[in-house]
Amino acid sequence: MALLDSTVVNVALPHIGLDLNADLAVLQWTVNAYMLTLAGLILLGGALGDRFGRRRVFVIGVVWFSVASLLCGLAPNAGMLIASRALQGIGGALLTPGSLALIQATFHPDDRARAVGLWSGFGGVGAAIGPFVGGWLVDGPGWRWVFFLNVPLAAVCVPVALRHVPESRDPRGHGRFDVLGAALGAPALGAVTYALIAAPGKGASPAVIVPAVLGVLLGVAFVHVERRRAADAMLPLDIFASRQFTAVNAVTLCVYAAFSGFFFLAVLQLQVVVGYSALAAGTALLPTTVLMLLLSARSGELGRRIGPRIPLTVGPLLCAAGMLLMTRAGVGAVYWRDVLPALLVLGLGMVALVAPLTATVLASVEVERAGLASGINNAAARAAGLIAVAALPLLAGMGPEAYRSADRFAETFGRAMPICAGVLVLGALVAWRTVRPDALEQAPTEPAAAPAAAPAVEEGAAAEAAGVEVAGEGAEEKAVRRRPCRPECAYHCGVGAPPLDPGDLGTPGGRGT
Repeated sequence: MALLDSTVVNVALPHIGLDLNADLAVLQWTVNAYMLTLAGLILLGGALGDRFGRRRVFVIGVVWFSVASLLCGLAPNAGMLIASRALQGIGGALLTPGSLALIQATFHPDDRARAVGLWSGFGGVGAAIGPFVGGWLVDGPGWRWVFFLNVPLAAVCVPVALRHVPESRDPRGHGRFDVLGAALGAPALGAVTYALIAAPGKGASPAVIVPAVLGVLLGVAFVHVERRRAADAMLPLDIFASRQFTAVNAVTLCVYAAFSGFFFLAVLQLQVVVGYSALAAGTALLPTTVLMLLLSARSGELGRRIGPRIPLTVGPLLCAAGMLLMTRAGVGAVYWRDVLPALLVLGLGMVALVAPLTATVLASVEVERAGLASGINNAAARAAGLIAVAALPLLAGMGPEAYRSADRFAETFGRAMPICAGVLVLGALVAWRTVRPDALEQAPTEPAAAPAAAPAVEEGAAAEAAGVEVAGEGAEEKAVRRRPCRPECAYHCGVGAPPLDPGDLGTPGGRGT
């Protein structure tokens, strides 16, 4: 729902602008109001899931998201639409980190890379199929139905999650929630975004400079508060002690800034300049959907075998090449000659990098911090997209009325694509210099401690957790059972969570007993 909605709206933007008599700034805010609250609160959403249960918070997020979607579809004016989009972002902040953390907390490590690959693939499909679905709805019942679509999706998702998804949480969750951090982080992003969107129309005026400076000051205050709050921080800075975690999030910033800028402008380019209908513009992007659907799971497995360094370097370079090829899609463009090659190259690049990127983020921290890690990585991706959608029209010289003129929009689109490609090349360089080839093999392995009042477990498992011998065992089995549990070995240690990794207890296949 969240990833579909982040792109399904793009294809409706020209029709929203015409129906509501809105300029480019309103279209930017229609996209960015959602990403603003999503990026500003997604860390809090991950922390809530780790504390109160990832499935519970996920379900609440789905319901919240669907209600906000209904409000978007009923919005009578631009102001109501933007406000409802902000509410949608809150729901997205609750459901997005929980979905990935549930996978990380439930699957055996040997299966986890493939599971994350499928998660990334279907998430990518949701993001990529959005323009097609949106185009079909916009040309049919109207743009409001791109929001109404989420209501039946929620009606299916909630009962499935409640019936079939096991609950999990971080057993170390404690302390207070960082409300002050959230109150500083979101306004910091909002002020900077406002300045970037207002700049093309107002120039270097106080209406632009003041919010820009205010946003920077709030950002500095946010970092200071997070450093002082330490254990209770929404963004615990100690997690960045992992060089791999920091490096992969830097790659995420580059990659998703380029993706967000591209998908925001490409659908407008196909409709405003090439002359496609909304449905034709959405259908034109289907090759990326097909490639993500067919190859993402294999990409996750390949990343596990050869390491993430090569995919995270080659993937952004392929995406950069695809975006440069997209500059051929001008007035009179032929789809098979000018558009399809660009989308095929872009799709292959997305396949190569998305699943290994996600898996590497999670492998760089302890399993118990999966929700936090997922939240930080999602926040980085959404914040990058937020800034890109606000800044790219400014950097490309795109005025408030640019999307109403084919010639003006084509000219600025030709300047925007090299900027996106340059950001992707920067991400590839960062990945090549900083990501270890063995990053997926060296996840943190702190022993998990058994709580004082653990739930009842089998006698053998309890003995293992206590480090004592079990009657009737041979010397080799006793030695094996004295090994400290790996952090994934939650249920052997008596932790009240779903069975994760039984650990390597020396049995065939390494899956324990």
